[in-house]
Amino acid sequence: MLLSMLQLGIAALAIAAPAMGGGFTFAIGSPVASQDFHFKAAVFVFRTEGCSEGAKAQVSATAEGIVKGERRSIVLNVLPGNKPGVFGIYQSWPAEGQWLVDLRGTCADLSAGAIVPIGPKGFVREASKFFSRPATDSEIDASLKGLSKGGNK
Repeated sequence: MLLSMLQLGIAALAIAAPAMGGGFTFAIGSPVASQDFHFKAAVFVFRTEGCSEGAKAQVSATAEGIVKGERRSIVLNVLPGNKPGVFGIYQSWPAEGQWLVDLRGTCADLSAGAIVPIGPKGFVREASKFFSRPATDSEIDASLKGLSKGGNK
């Protein structure tokens, strides 16, 4: 039973990012999907895909939020997992306000980006957006506006 749940988690992680023609991208999932007990308290985990040497991918993350009407940005620590190309994001932003995580990565001359909204119950997979480049400021702003209008369930 536990094995089938883990396999289901891995399958969910694998389909969490859209097909991007085999380019460099991110796939997001719940902490259990990583099969790494170090990530059990993470908000979400992600892995890089399409990087021939996953260990050489460079990734960064920023929490972008609106607290009491004021825009805030917090650089996040991206913690590597036990498997190459797997990372965890832990909450280091305030509980109040509306938040999303802006993921950015490079692998050789390829780039990837993702906007991962954070709701009251954790990351919101259905509202996450994936790019073959870093997200633009206007895309981040539009996602934050969507959160403030109730798009973070």
